[in-house]
Amino acid sequence: MTHPDPAKPGDKAPPGTPGTGENICPRCHGSGKIDGMSCPDCAGTGKVTEPIGGA
Repeated sequence: MTHPDPAKPGDKAPPGTPGTGENICPRCHGSGKIDGMSCPDCAGTGKVTEPIGGA
């Protein structure tokens, strides 16, 4: 089953994976932009999916 939100290049796990959550994108610091362009890691959302709690 696929998750409705597509994975972004900066995601460390697919969205919806148990033991993961959204975090601020470390590359653009949550702004979604780098040099006026959409951040390539978070696809302009300012958020990436990462493991939480040692997952």
